[in-house]
Formats: sequence, C-alpha cells, structure tokens
Amino acid sequence: MKRILYFGYYLKQTDREKFFRFLDFAARESGKSKFLLLTDLFLSSFRYNISLLDYFYFRFYNKPASERKLWAGSGYMYEYHLIMNPKNSRDILENKIKFLDKYHEFVKRCHYTLPELKGNKSLARELLSNASGKIVLKLSTGQVGAEVKVYNSDQFTPETLVTEMERLGFDLAEEYVIQHRSLMEMSPTGLNTLRVFTQLEGDEVIFLGARLRVSVNSPVDNMGAGNLAASVNLETGVVDGPGVYSDITKTDESIHPVTGISIVGFQIPFWPEITDFVIHAAKHHPANKSIGWDIAITPSGPELIEGNHNWCKLLWQLPVKQGLRPMISKYH
Repeated sequence: MKRILYFGYYLKQTDREKFFRFLDFAARESGKSKFLLLTDLFLSSFRYNISLLDYFYFRFYNKPASERKLWAGSGYMYEYHLIMNPKNSRDILENKIKFLDKYHEFVKRCHYTLPELKGNKSLARELLSNASGKIVLKLSTGQVGAEVKVYNSDQFTPETLVTEMERLGFDLAEEYVIQHRSLMEMSPTGLNTLRVFTQLEGDEVIFLGARLRVSVNSPVDNMGAGNLAASVNLETGVVDGPGVYSDITKTDESIHPVTGISIVGFQIPFWPEITDFVIHAAKHHPANKSIGWDIAITPSGPELIEGNHNWCKLLWQLPVKQGLRPMISKYH
C-alpha cells in the first residue's frame, strides 16, 4: 500500500516536459521501445522505491537488476532522512534563520532578518556596504536553491531594500560570500560550494562523500538549475571525476564549458581545515544524524552556508556513477 501511495505522489509531482524528453532520449540511447521502457519504469518504481524521473537519472534502462538495487531512490531516501533527522529536530535545518542562529559560530557573513532591517536602518546600511558589493535575498524556508536572488548592493537604499524583500516575500538578507580565487577563476558567475555528506554514529562522524558544485553561467550552483557537480576525493580534496549534469541528455564536462578551467584534478583549497570544520558542525546538534553541508570556500577558509536534512540523492550518486545505497543501509 505504501508503494502505491508513493507512486501516486510521483505521478503528481513529475515534470511532464522533462519526463517525455528523457523518455525520448532513453529510447534512442537504449534502442528499446517506449512501451518497453514505460513498463520497466512502472515495475522499477515499485520494486526499487524510485520516482519516475529517478528511472532516467539513474539510467536504469541500461542497468541490470544487480546494479539497480544499489541505488537509493526518492522513496528510500525520504524514509532514511525521516529516521536520521526526525521532524521534531530538523526545523533548525529547514529554516535558514534558525540555522544561522544555531550554527552562528560557523558563519562569518553579515545577515539580517526582515524585521531587523525594518527596525534599524543602520543594519541595512551596514549590509549594503559589505566588501563584496552584492547581497543575497532569501526566503528562510526555501529549498534546493529556490527563493534565492542575488543583487548588486548599489541597487538599493535601506528603504528600498525592505520594500523589495516585502514585495518578493523574502525574510532574510545576507552579505554575498567572496569565494577563493581558484574557484572564482573556474566559474565567476556564482558561488561554487562544496557539499559534504555526513553520518553521525555515536560520537563518530562518518563522511559519506563530497561533491564540488560548479555553476555554469548561473548565480546559483544547484544541479537542478542546470549546473555541474563533481566527485571529490575524501583523502586529498582533489576532484577525481568530471562534472556531471542531472539532465541525462547532456554530456559530462572534464573542463568548465565556459572558462576552460580543468574540473578534474582541481584541488579544493583548505581541505584539512574543511574536514575538521565539518566534523565540528556535524557534532553541534547530534539529534540530526545525517546532513548534507553546503560550504563556501573563502580566501581565509571554509564558511557554512547551510545544512540539508533531505540532502540530494542525485548530487550524492550521479557524480560517481554508482548506487551508494549500501553505504547508508546499515543505519536505516
């Protein structure tokens, strides 16, 4: 019965345009009929607890059952995150304002809520005069990069900043983080963050993986917005695979398609400091046991952007081109 409910949810939430575009591509790539693919997709959704689009993201149309069972799909990850990060403790990860308050020691950038800015114009002036020359407006409950806009600071006065936030329904304004020079050279259009996945087991912090998110002509770096993600070696901090898109019709990129900077072999700055930073963050609120940490790398070291209780299965698995479900099944 649960799988039937999941399937109904998948049907309702599926992006139809993307679904049929992926179906056309899978039929061409696999040489299989669309009817055969749709039948296989239906059975796979129930058997492996995956969404309709997961079937294409994971390229199940080219994989045997022995490989399919290794992939963590939407339904499985929903249940896993619910156990690891219970609803009564995940609110500090769901709400960016609560997160900034709880994890303030890991955050250096200037940030203020809408009520704070409305009540004190000097705070708005301070924010607008930050060294980056940019500000980021957010909805505190926004997810996966949605409800985020980047502006030049000189577009606003303290009064018009408040007006714009009210117009957009945003309740948080932050200083734009200046990233490390090497990341700026690779992709200057957006803040290119590192996503590190952790599992807390007692007092031990287990690293489930790290991925560099690389913007491609975009002010954000999310895969869902059309950007790249690449695997990072946990021992060395070196990118050890090409950048991949979540769009299955696009090819991998070993070199940034705009700047020409090599993605493969890129050394993440401050890697020892980052791993230590993440260990301390993961232990800071142990009620949440599995988190995807978004980390900016500034000229002076790592800075925490946010923590995700429902961290992305695609960002975790697609860059390494393998199902990683066995890594977490022992905790589920």
